[in-house]
Amino acid sequence: MTIKEHFDIFETMMMMNQWILFYLFFSMNLYQLVNCKKPIALIYRGPATCKGCSESVGELLQDKYKIIYAGPKEKVDVDATSLSTAKLYVQPGGGDLDVAWPHVRQYASSIRKYVKKGGRYLGICLGGYLAGTKPGYDLLPGSGQTDQYITSKGAVVTSEIDTVVPLIWRGKLRHVYFQDGARFDLDKKAAPTKVLATYTNGKIAAAVQDVDQGRVGMVGPHPEADQEWFDMYKLKNPDGKMSFDLFYDLVDTLMS
Repeated sequence: MTIKEHFDIFETMMMMNQWILFYLFFSMNLYQLVNCKKPIALIYRGPATCKGCSESVGELLQDKYKIIYAGPKEKVDVDATSLSTAKLYVQPGGGDLDVAWPHVRQYASSIRKYVKKGGRYLGICLGGYLAGTKPGYDLLPGSGQTDQYITSKGAVVTSEIDTVVPLIWRGKLRHVYFQDGARFDLDKKAAPTKVLATYTNGKIAAAVQDVDQGRVGMVGPHPEADQEWFDMYKLKNPDGKMSFDLFYDLVDTLMS
């Protein structure tokens, strides 16, 4: 065999190896796209939420979820079609309940059906209020209802100012950003309920409750609040850190 023939064989083998490597690389990436696709978190963003509230949640969820913002001026709105693609729906904080309700009332039926068929609803502050019926999406089982914490007996915060509120979260004292957040008067006999946190007067501040095949997660304060929120009102967290671990605890409990 001549030197040229040896060279031709070597060249052919190298080309084959390149094609094999390309095939393996393509196959592995295709597998990742098909099998490792992130679940979708659909987050409301619109006139019923406060500036930056939706994005604060999105930043904390983006490592594990594909974030899609939904609302009247987004690429998708909150409806049966968009909800059917979502593993989690988030209703972030916002303004006054009575002011926000006209902007979101059209979503109530779709969200109820989504949750009852197995969806997960996460309501933060205003989103927590909206889990009830005064007014709201009517998601809570039995006689469950939402109301203001600041009007409850023994509340240590009694005004609508932006502040920090103490909580007992899984038996430990913690402090979380707060602005007129909800308390949750849940009917624990109506469905399995996991209370994660109470205010210091014993009222429920964060919980997860089953609703038919789905679940509702709710929290009155803002565990998603970052340093900018605290700086805006010159607040300090006595814990010496943000409350992101509490946010993740709520989400993990809701999704488990």
